[in-house]
Amino acid sequence: MTRALILGGTADASLLAAEVGRAGLGAVYSYGGRTRAPADQPLPTRIGGFGGVSGLAGYIRSEGITHVIDATHPFAAEMSRNAVAACAQTSTPLIALERAPWTRAPGDNWIEVADVSAAAAALPEAPARVFLGIGRQHIAPFAARPQHSYTLRFVDPPDAPLPFAADVIVSRGPFLLNGELEMMRERGIGWIVARNSGGDGARAKIDAARVLGLPVIMISRPELPERRRVESVIEVMQWLGHETRLGA
Repeated sequence: MTRALILGGTADASLLAAEVGRAGLGAVYSYGGRTRAPADQPLPTRIGGFGGVSGLAGYIRSEGITHVIDATHPFAAEMSRNAVAACAQTSTPLIALERAPWTRAPGDNWIEVADVSAAAAALPEAPARVFLGIGRQHIAPFAARPQHSYTLRFVDPPDAPLPFAADVIVSRGPFLLNGELEMMRERGIGWIVARNSGGDGARAKIDAARVLGLPVIMISRPELPERRRVESVIEVMQWLGHETRLGA
């Protein structure tokens, strides 16, 4: 009998959970716990970390997990690495549901960097208005560039002082092009820092930058261990041995 563990927190993971629920498969949906009010899911849900590789392996064994689907954010590197190791330890099949990264389009002005520290270093010396579309866990390196005026956008209000002064927007995506254009124009944004998350939910800021002719400092995805990877819910359901009518 199938009992899947969905490592979630993304829009793709929610689509998968809905399809798994419709198929009547046994499954548990796991949130990392970074969001205070995560979206409801049609599956039994757990919130919080597992305690590293050994904790995840123990959970897989104790809960009788037969399949693991890593549908975490493409930058949730620690969780993805732990899933590879824990599934290897327990001989549990693993698949990653991972959206394709964005690619440059005509008119894009990207400065591609390896990590958040490199993104902060790539900002200009002259004061600028910068939109950091990277989440609250990753903003600390920008404290070293205090000459800039930063706009941040979080799902939840900050629960601790920020490392620098900033204009904070509290909002949950997906975001649309017109809204992103309005936000950037109102605040006079001159630079955008983004992680190459891929997908549609966060793409509007990249499209808006192209429309406005703004430079984007694009942070590349982290390197992850080799694992089976697909880009659609349909492919995950087929891997689980179930056909789906999704998209029909």
